[in-house]
Amino acid sequence: MRYRAVLLASAAAGLFGLSTPIAKLLLSEVDPRLLAGLFYLGSGLGLAALRAGLARSRRASEAPLERHDLPWLAGAILFGGILGPLLLMAGLSRTDAATASLLLTFEGIATALISWFAFRENVNPRVATGMSLIVVGGLAVSWPGAADLGSLLGPTLVIAACVAWGIDNNLTRKVALADPIQIATLKGLVAGPVNIGLALAGGAVVPRPGAVAAAAVVGLLGYGLSLVLFIAALRDLGAARTSAYFSTAPFLGAAGAIPLNGEAPSLRLVAAGALMGLGVWLHLTEKHEHEHRHDPVEHTHRHAHDRHHRHAHGDHDPPGEPHSHRHAHAAIRHSHRHLPDSHHRHRH
Repeated sequence: MRYRAVLLASAAAGLFGLSTPIAKLLLSEVDPRLLAGLFYLGSGLGLAALRAGLARSRRASEAPLERHDLPWLAGAILFGGILGPLLLMAGLSRTDAATASLLLTFEGIATALISWFAFRENVNPRVATGMSLIVVGGLAVSWPGAADLGSLLGPTLVIAACVAWGIDNNLTRKVALADPIQIATLKGLVAGPVNIGLALAGGAVVPRPGAVAAAAVVGLLGYGLSLVLFIAALRDLGAARTSAYFSTAPFLGAAGAIPLNGEAPSLRLVAAGALMGLGVWLHLTEKHEHEHRHDPVEHTHRHAHDRHHRHAHGDHDPPGEPHSHRHAHAAIRHSHRHLPDSHHRHRH
């Protein structure tokens, strides 16, 4: 399950990372605020169509959002769906695509710090060292040389977007047991129109239909499907570790910026990438095992009958696995290798 989750997070990183240099190209004819709205609207509409076309058995395997999830989701939409993309688009318009792509690694840093200090997710020296290397690599590539306002404004806006997404990631973790396609669809359908409305009210001009269509496709892949995969990984890895794997996105974005925008790789870029890669590797090779206790809990989510799901079924529970229904976990104490997934958020 760990490696499946790592693959999901890496796929999410690939889709999002490749969207950054393409966004840089679209900024030549689309207002940054409007582009953020088009990305999310394309994401929401595309995922809504996908969800409507899913087979009945697929729907039954995922748990729908519940009333207690809505405040967490609203906060995630505000920070991740509205503030984050607006800040990123503004930063991209003042920063070259390769640098902006690598600066997006700070999303992992922000997510980890918030999860460790605000949500008490487990951290150990290996994970902290990995994050430190990613920070050093990010600083190496983002330092503008001359510390004037004009050169710092773009990177600062990109880092601010990363902080907004760090808050979003931790809030999304609170609802990650629900259907990830439903979560991402709602985020797109709310954030898209809001961002478009703000852009048009601020004087943005509607671009040609081809640019609108391109933005919608990029949004569906880089913001919609990427988010679905990220949420699925959150369930098994926790917020900080999922974001660490997602930090591979800047490498793909920087690589894509070279042929798309005619930007040449520099020695500093390569060195920064090596530091970040080492930091991600430390996360990938982490081993964590100790005796821990599971408190009794009752909830609904997609599951199979593993060591944590050995409950009985009623006549109305869905057949087959994986499936979703309300079930109870009894208190248990045992020892095995684990991560801060949805069933291992205990204190250390």
